[in-house]
Amino acid sequence: MIRVFLLDDHEVVRRGLADLLTNSGDIEVVGESGSAQEAARRIPALRPDVAILDARLPDGNGIDVCRDIRAVDSSIKGLILTSYEDDEALFAAIMAGAAGYVLKQIRGTDLVDAVRRVAAGQSLLDPAITTRVLERIRSGVEQPRELKALTEQERRILEYVAEGLTNREIAGKMFLAEKTVKNYVSSVLAKLGLERRTQAAVLATRLLGQRH
Repeated sequence: MIRVFLLDDHEVVRRGLADLLTNSGDIEVVGESGSAQEAARRIPALRPDVAILDARLPDGNGIDVCRDIRAVDSSIKGLILTSYEDDEALFAAIMAGAAGYVLKQIRGTDLVDAVRRVAAGQSLLDPAITTRVLERIRSGVEQPRELKALTEQERRILEYVAEGLTNREIAGKMFLAEKTVKNYVSSVLAKLGLERRTQAAVLATRLLGQRH
C-alpha cells in the first residue's frame, strides 16, 4: 500500500481526495490536515510515502512544508497541488525538492497515477523546466560587483524590493514565510552596506536596470 498524507485547507477537497485515493485499492490515506504548521509537525512522524501539499494555505504554504519535511526525512515525496500555474511557485517547488507539481484541475485518474509514479521514485517535473531552473541557479551571467555577494534568492528579493513590494507581497510571490523574507532583506542590506530598504531599492534600480 502507498501511504499518503493530505494537506489542504478545504475539508471538502480533502474528503474528495481521500475517497478518490482510497478507492484506488493500493493507496492508504494515513493522515490529513488543513494547517501548514500542523502538517510540518505531523508528516515526519507518520512517514507517508507521498505528501500531497496544497500550495497556498492560511498559515503558510505547501512548498515550505515540503522543504521542512524533506529536511527531516528525504524519503518522503512531496507532490504540490495548486490552482495556479506560476513560474515562481514552480521554481520554489523544485528548490524545495518536490517530486511533482500538479494543477487542481487534474483528472482524478491522473492524480492517482501521479501518486503512484511519485511513490515509485519518478519525477513529474518537466525535465526542460528543471534544466532551466538549474541554469538559472548556475547562471554565469556577469553580475555588477555589488551584487556578486548576494545569493540567487537574495537577488530575486532585491528585485522585488526595487519594485516597491512589501515583505508580505514578496512572501506571497516567492512562497516563503514573511519572517523569512524579512531576514533575507536584512541580509541583503548588510551585504550591500545599506541601512534602509529605500536605499536598496534605489541601488537595485540602478544596478538591475529596471524601468519603473
